[in-house]
Amino acid sequence: MRVKVAIAGGGPAGLYLSILLKLQDPAHDITVHERDSEGSTYGWGVTYWQGLLDRLHAHDPESARAVDRASVRWNEGVAHVRGLSTRQPGDQGFGIGRHRLLEILADRARSLGVRLRFEHEVTDPGALAAEADLVVAADGVRSALRTRHAGHFGTEVEAGRNTYVWLGTTKVFDAFTFSFVETAHGWIWCYGYGYSDTHSTCVVECAPDTWTGLGLDSAAGPDGLRLLEKLFADVLDGHPLIGRAQSDGNAQWLNFRTLTNRSWHHGNLVLLGDAAHTTHYSIGAGTTLALEDAIALAAALREEPALPEALARYERERRQALLSAQSAARHSAQWYENLPRYIHLPPRQMFALLGQRHSPLLPYVPPQLYYRLDRAAGRLEPLRRLKRWLGPRLARGSQTRALESRR
Repeated sequence: MRVKVAIAGGGPAGLYLSILLKLQDPAHDITVHERDSEGSTYGWGVTYWQGLLDRLHAHDPESARAVDRASVRWNEGVAHVRGLSTRQPGDQGFGIGRHRLLEILADRARSLGVRLRFEHEVTDPGALAAEADLVVAADGVRSALRTRHAGHFGTEVEAGRNTYVWLGTTKVFDAFTFSFVETAHGWIWCYGYGYSDTHSTCVVECAPDTWTGLGLDSAAGPDGLRLLEKLFADVLDGHPLIGRAQSDGNAQWLNFRTLTNRSWHHGNLVLLGDAAHTTHYSIGAGTTLALEDAIALAAALREEPALPEALARYERERRQALLSAQSAARHSAQWYENLPRYIHLPPRQMFALLGQRHSPLLPYVPPQLYYRLDRAAGRLEPLRRLKRWLGPRLARGSQTRALESRR
């Protein structure tokens, strides 16, 4: 199926989709519209895991090799709690600067003949729909194209309780690093990971009462950053935190918004990446899921004979694939919102349960008992089977109660 495609949004998902479509058929006419100027992007580094890199190599080895070369790696996690530290081995993770990732994908797209139009915001899908066979809304969580048809898409947004801020630092972490600090107003914590030879990402999170109690809600940008540098001095080793300031000078403290849609396509308009769904940042899967959306959409367009069937297949497959990640993200966010339940465990136990925060079983079992059961389950197959059987049932019951409470 040769198509004319207009993609709104020059993030990883939109750019990678343009690459895949051009590789499938160089005759495809593809334009990516990006509202910001080239090289201007938010965020610091993004994280991903070996599974994504394998999929990138399978679909476009050239861009995959460039991403691989530009990434840093770690295979350990470190947690600092109350002056104590514990370090544990883990799966290999990767970090890459968002700016560098976009640069790699943009260069690859151009080399294949994709038109990239920067500083060009698309707000009316009707204008593109008349010219293009397919319009892709890859314009993020605040998607203007999706908003135009909000009634059809059935968009729902649920705000998390905790506040967080996304920062950079010149401290280069050699492992995925957590730090939990107790203050007079409650706990505040950060996690950081390297994404280049000179910088790391550092995400800070706390409960609302801690945020206001520390004065972070009203501290001007530099003052707030200096306070956070003092709180996390042990892990920053004298390095500064770097914020992306708002026009009023305040740091961008946010409540994470979990976005879902009842439908992902409308006529020849289809949602991609954060425009279609979001998952809590604490599982580090946002970029991975967006790129996997692009892979699935490209495959559906290649294999289905007509556009309606292709879009229906894409939505069906990605909804099913996202169930596990969405469950993990929901439980991960809840783990941090219920931090006092776990924080007073010995550091090794607390860190072990931090690694188990995606489990639907954990909220229903006393933490120390869960820790003992989990260690035993690693040795005894009957306990592993019980854990696999019981966890999903508790998760489904929790989801049912949550849906009923919204009615």
